[in-house]
Amino acid sequence: ISQGEAIDREFKSESRGKISDQDVYEVVVALANTRGGILLIGIEDDGQVTGAQPRHQASTIPSRLQSAVLNNTVPNINTRISVLPHPKGEVIAIEVDAYPEPCATTQGRSLHRTIGADGKPQSVPFYPRDQRSRRIDLSLLDFSAQLMESADFNDLNPLEFERLRQTVRRLNGDQNLLSLTNEEIAKALRLIETRDGRMIPNICGLLLLGREEVLRQILPTHQVHFQVLDSTDEVKVNHTFNGPLLQVLEEIESRFKSRNEEKEVPVGFFRLPVPDYSMDGFREALNNAILHRDYSRLAAVYCQWRPDHILITSPGGFPEGITVSNLLVHEPNPRNLRLADAFKRVGLVEQTGRGVDRIFMGQLKYGRPVPDYGRTDSTGVRVVLRGGAASLEFAAFVYELDKAGHPLSLDDLLILNTLHLEGRIDTETARSLIQKEKGHARMTLERLSEAGLVEARGGGRGRVYHLTATLYRRFKGEAEYARAKGFEPHQQEQMILDYVKAHKKITRAQAADLCQISLDQAFRLLKKIREKFPQLKLEGSRRGAFYLWVE
Repeated sequence: ISQGEAIDREFKSESRGKISDQDVYEVVVALANTRGGILLIGIEDDGQVTGAQPRHQASTIPSRLQSAVLNNTVPNINTRISVLPHPKGEVIAIEVDAYPEPCATTQGRSLHRTIGADGKPQSVPFYPRDQRSRRIDLSLLDFSAQLMESADFNDLNPLEFERLRQTVRRLNGDQNLLSLTNEEIAKALRLIETRDGRMIPNICGLLLLGREEVLRQILPTHQVHFQVLDSTDEVKVNHTFNGPLLQVLEEIESRFKSRNEEKEVPVGFFRLPVPDYSMDGFREALNNAILHRDYSRLAAVYCQWRPDHILITSPGGFPEGITVSNLLVHEPNPRNLRLADAFKRVGLVEQTGRGVDRIFMGQLKYGRPVPDYGRTDSTGVRVVLRGGAASLEFAAFVYELDKAGHPLSLDDLLILNTLHLEGRIDTETARSLIQKEKGHARMTLERLSEAGLVEARGGGRGRVYHLTATLYRRFKGEAEYARAKGFEPHQQEQMILDYVKAHKKITRAQAADLCQISLDQAFRLLKKIREKFPQLKLEGSRRGAFYLWVE
């Protein structure tokens, strides 16, 4: 209740009368058609508890209400229902899981949850177009594999077949494709099917090889924008592409290269170029946006070049099961499976399906912030690639390790880059960063420590890590190393003794702030000082406790 209403939380008030059973069924259907959630009956919109009215004469019987929901939804939706006591009245809680196919009430009402124009969650009609997008998100429908009955093989451009061959050679794709005829390539990549002696292309075939005029007519949802904006968000360049994907990718890559400036850093007798943006990272991010977008939505892919970052937007949210917090570890779940297979064979994306790792590596190896997916929602996946000044020394350090035969893994880079940018890291932060269990994070930190790249400070829950003196001096200088490492134990003791003698007393919070340590570490430190110096006396208790120096 304290979290308020959301896509997966709905409050219903009964202070002015009991809501109908049909209203209950419709909310359950809306939650099941989105991502599941909970319906709380007896709660006002502002979170105030006013209580639910009994649904079965003098009380509410959970099993009867559960049975009613089950028998009045199609497919039958099973729920978990409980009646929760509260001083201001009982609250009925109905928990709903996301359903693997579109649902409706037996009255034919199908709804789903969305955010309205006022920024508040609401249940709205679940139209066939929305249901198709939902089936695509659930990997129940491969939109790119659907045949386009109104098209034929002649709607595929012979020039695009040649472009495909050139792309295979350039990106070292499936070399077996090079010796095939146009018709054989289309069959090998499953871009066409033969029906009654007629070769009919599917959506994937048209997207890869179709004539532009045909794509505009048959697939109006396919559109890619490349924009350049200034600091006031005024559009300086706006190019729109409606052609086949290989052509579009070449056009955007050409514009990217013309704007992507480089600096150089000496590494021995070699000068290492450090670009504003990683070509590999940008290419993979753009490929992902085009490959995994929801082509059933009337929306476009946007690539926006801004003064300090690039924003790439792809219509449709993450596929089912993928979130910002598991993006690095979730198994690949392509929205357009037929198109994904073709991209892999051509060489456009990773065969392993772990292209997101390349996007992260592209940012991290130059000492820049990780790609930011925080703006992603149900309408689109949005990734921000930060530009600006790179850390030339960090880039040189990563390059040297790679050439020496000791390349850093993505987990290593995530941790080292964070230490380089922020100074310190603990095990819990590292776990969240690499999106793996805490034990794995601890092992990675210890391995980096054994390799002489990081140092540990403190113990137990207060244990933190920072870069070694050698790396800090290389990246940021001696002063930054001293600040990151903090004070030595004997320095902390002397600082507290000097403080308490000068100010007559000290609290645990003051000691923590003085020594730049946690409250628990300050408590242990003060206890240790009291054992060595009996003159330090503890007065008071709990929050009112403080320490006096008594001669």
